[in-house]
Amino acid sequence: MTKYVYLFTEGNGNMRELLGGKGANLAEMTNIGLPVPQGFTISTEACTKYYEDGRQINDEIMSQVMEYIVKLEEITGKKFGDLENPLLVSVRSGARASMPGMMDTILNLGLNEQVVDVIATKSGNPRWAWDCYRRFIQMYSDVVMEVGKKYFEELIDKMKADRGVTQDVELTADDLKELASQFKAEYKAKIGSDFPTDPKEQLVGAIKAVFRSWDNPRANVYRRDNDIPYSWGTAVNVQSMAFGNMGDDCGTGVAFTRDPATGEKGLFGEFLTNAQGEDVVAGVRTPMKIAEMEQKFPEAFAQFVTVCETLEKHYRDMQDMEFTVEHGKLYMLQTRNGKRTAQAAMKIACDLVDEGMRTPEEAVAMIDPRNLDTLLHPQFDPAALKAAEAIGKGLGASPGAACGKIVFTADDAVAWHDRGEKVVLVRLETSPEDITGMKAAEGILTVRGGMTSHAAVVARGMGECCVSGCGEIAMDEANKKFTLAGKTFQEGDIISLDGSTGKIYDGAIPQVDADPNNGYFGRIMKWADEFKRLEVRTNADTPNDAKKARELGAEGIGLCRTEHMFFGEGRIDAFREMICSDTVEEREAALEVILPMQQSDFEALYEALEGHPVTIRFLDPPLHEFVPTEEADIKALADKKGKSVEDIKTLIASLHEFNPMMGHRGCRLAVTYPEIAKMQTRAVIRAAINVNAKHPDWNVTPEIMIPLVCEIKELVNVKKVVVAVADEEIKAAGVDMGYKVGTMIEIPRAALTADEIAKEAEFFCFGTNDLTQMTFGFSRDDAGKFLTAYYESKIFESDPFARLDQNGVGKLMKMAIENGKAVRPDLHLGICGEHGGDPTSVEFCDEIGLDYVSCSPFRVPIARLAAAQAAIKHKA
Repeated sequence: MTKYVYLFTEGNGNMRELLGGKGANLAEMTNIGLPVPQGFTISTEACTKYYEDGRQINDEIMSQVMEYIVKLEEITGKKFGDLENPLLVSVRSGARASMPGMMDTILNLGLNEQVVDVIATKSGNPRWAWDCYRRFIQMYSDVVMEVGKKYFEELIDKMKADRGVTQDVELTADDLKELASQFKAEYKAKIGSDFPTDPKEQLVGAIKAVFRSWDNPRANVYRRDNDIPYSWGTAVNVQSMAFGNMGDDCGTGVAFTRDPATGEKGLFGEFLTNAQGEDVVAGVRTPMKIAEMEQKFPEAFAQFVTVCETLEKHYRDMQDMEFTVEHGKLYMLQTRNGKRTAQAAMKIACDLVDEGMRTPEEAVAMIDPRNLDTLLHPQFDPAALKAAEAIGKGLGASPGAACGKIVFTADDAVAWHDRGEKVVLVRLETSPEDITGMKAAEGILTVRGGMTSHAAVVARGMGECCVSGCGEIAMDEANKKFTLAGKTFQEGDIISLDGSTGKIYDGAIPQVDADPNNGYFGRIMKWADEFKRLEVRTNADTPNDAKKARELGAEGIGLCRTEHMFFGEGRIDAFREMICSDTVEEREAALEVILPMQQSDFEALYEALEGHPVTIRFLDPPLHEFVPTEEADIKALADKKGKSVEDIKTLIASLHEFNPMMGHRGCRLAVTYPEIAKMQTRAVIRAAINVNAKHPDWNVTPEIMIPLVCEIKELVNVKKVVVAVADEEIKAAGVDMGYKVGTMIEIPRAALTADEIAKEAEFFCFGTNDLTQMTFGFSRDDAGKFLTAYYESKIFESDPFARLDQNGVGKLMKMAIENGKAVRPDLHLGICGEHGGDPTSVEFCDEIGLDYVSCSPFRVPIARLAAAQAAIKHKA
């Protein structure tokens, strides 16, 4: 029989896959003697079985759950539904990878009218009892029955308005009892039946709801963004309640052992008296700083400080903890490795090495490469920032500079972003449902909430700029406007946010490129370069891009797209003349105009790379991409060529292809028009000769890449042209210089016949954009129209154009490598599709034995770190 349920005393911290992160950590805290309210964990395997069984909890699992309820009752001395000593529990999700706010929680489960009366009488605190009940009805209705929170929030707001109060805590026991009655009436109106009173029925509904939340839209979005497989499932933690809302000697808080925004060592967090956990996380009340807890609960605070030190030393990482104080007694509800900004991650990793808690290898392995992107985001120009006057200030919850047009809903943020607008999402408070809008926005501004609110935690994890808890804002979400500093801001108005200081500015503040090369970044990257096996190159077509990539650590150019050079001023006209020429001689004359320009471009690239390798791909796109579309340009071309406008239009029409991505492009152009390949070869070789003359120690060795080869005879045909011209140029210059001719493997047939192609190619570079497109039969320009449906149907978990498909495309790559190396053991291997900057794909490239990955300049640090992590993992 499969064991699906574990008491906290039966688990440990190494059981994350089975118990999820929260369950494993609750078990671990229990094992090391920390004050944890006892409970049990329903395993991730039970969640997987729930989905296999058509979203039903089978009898075997339910039987074990009921058995463990009895065990929990024995441990606590309380019973479900008992009118003497009732047991109340929380029911929480807990995936093996941390997903803050993405799944569901229910607190105070086990309450009904009779139980409320019992605990109200026994505690002498009817306000607390009815507060627990109204919270439970609201959460259960929302999470389990999917009624929606807004109906209940409207009832609370109306009650507060009627009573002339602003805070929930100002409502009396009678007010809360009346609210509970209103909530139950709302439940019956929406569901058609009475609110459940049997605690066991409530528990079954809650467990199903947590399992179901693994598949909710926000969890699916988060998983895709963070590479968390759907197959993992979530565990469910059933834990006896500790109450922070029993009065002023109670409270709840969230704390970190280091500042998650800066990495500074020291207790960082927030606390609310007379509250339950969701009040802090949801941001419905702006809490006090954790240090203020010492004045209110000195003994509990002293114990908490000791617990924090214990946990950080135990896990050897910054911890994110949830806790409750009930009548002055401390209870630990959760610990996990805390989400942090990229800046904080760098500092924490270095500090842990300096403190002797981590080795450099472990420090490199603990940083999420995807977060490095935020270090490279533009920052406000310091002079402009100094001159600007802030109109308001909140909490600098997540660093960065954000500037954009105001929107008030997540849906609007997505819609405006999709049409090319930069937006700032302004909300009273964010909720987990806002994740898509938060992702689309440049920054997030909230009226309520502290440094540990949902907005702050999720923004930090996503690397988004966030200013939270700006209580000066008078918000009118219904009419999409707010007032701050005497001015009313409407949807579409521009504001700027400084996520480091929490300051808010009217209008746009100019931005400048970030300089990530601070001490911590440089130190981590130095370690990464020592550990990585893969070389990291860049995809760059201009000296500026190449220079930026070198600054960020690129070790060469893996892809220079020469066609981008033809669009410059004075070039496109000559290239269009070449396209419209009737004879080889005319084409050569037009190309002769471009030759010195292209040569100059290559010289600048070689100079920027300072002797590091440069791989130059010959012309790839179909010719129709270069022809004019404007009437005036067509007429100018006709006049230049001595043809009629109609002749030129007829030629342009003849270049149209039904499927240009599979048409007359790549090496097919060089076969049809060898004069193009000749011109490009001359430019490449002459540029290298000139740069080597200036810098003899660089020994520039050109790498010429022939694109879109699918047949060995194609490569032979084009290579013959390249070699003849290259040898002629080298001989004429009287120099001793080598060069390489290779190909892009981007057609499945090329991968399948790699053993033949390797006889002619000195290197392979996998063009995985096209290889993915042709393997799947998807157009990468059009796949976005249906991929969302594929995600929802669980056909795909990620975009195959963003994350390399290891089962199909990867299999072709492995086959090509093995067969190619069998023929040419010294075959040099790389990848230059967009996947070269994706951490998961980089790990795969390391695993299958590529020599380098190539990516866009700003993803170079990500690839360097990912390559180091892959080498560390594969060494282990």
